[in-house]
Amino acid sequence: MTQVGLLTLAQKDSLVGHYWIDGCLFNPMLDCNDQWMLSMNQINGNTNPDFEWVKNLPLIDFCKKVYPGPTTL
Repeated sequence: MTQVGLLTLAQKDSLVGHYWIDGCLFNPMLDCNDQWMLSMNQINGNTNPDFEWVKNLPLIDFCKKVYPGPTTL
């Protein structure tokens, strides 16, 4: 199973709008349990010294959030 880094709300907020490598912003997402998470690609590829702490995030199994489709009228 794919693993991701588990974020607190405060950690998620601190990442938004910041780059993990040149040209790529951090992109925290919600999982199926409404927990904020960060992909291993962003964690392992991070070169931003201000966010080295992401390499120490607890890892959890990824559970994709399913959004309802459009309703028909």
